[in-house]
Amino acid sequence: MHTKKLPMRKCLGCGEMLPKKELVRVVKTRTGEGEEDYEISLDLTGKKAGRGAYVCRSSKCLSLARKAKRIERALSCSIPQEVFDKLEQEMRENEQ
Repeated sequence: MHTKKLPMRKCLGCGEMLPKKELVRVVKTRTGEGEEDYEISLDLTGKKAGRGAYVCRSSKCLSLARKAKRIERALSCSIPQEVFDKLEQEMRENEQ
């Protein structure tokens, strides 16, 4: 019998390899034609279109990845302070 392969992703905060379903995807979605026309958001379903980076479901890992600028490097863009604040707030709401 053939077992299905489980996709693994690396958390940008703690650096652990975990199953994709256990992580939250931070996604960069294009909103327009220009280079600077994009939106950064949390993808709890894992199905949104766009470039993704993965973080554990804890605000601690998100802040570690933010401090080391790993999310910005993974998504190849600079992320404003307000966006990070919004992401951390969403993460805290979903932890409960």
